[in-house]
Amino acid sequence: MAATQQGAPLKTVTVAGGNLFSIALQVLGDATQWNRIAQQNGMTDPWFTGVVTLAIPPTNSAAGGGIYGS
Repeated sequence: MAATQQGAPLKTVTVAGGNLFSIALQVLGDATQWNRIAQQNGMTDPWFTGVVTLAIPPTNSAAGGGIYGS
């Protein structure tokens, strides 16, 4: 299992195609936090194909919104 910089284990999810908006909504309760998942996994595009295992950062109600990389 992946770990954060502080050493705490991260949750992972394995999905077959889709987008980070729906993953963020399902696991973090906020679609605007897709950019946190993208950053955690070294991604810039919220859309993906194929089977992917994603590390999910801890829930942060103060985070979200914005455009990744801007």
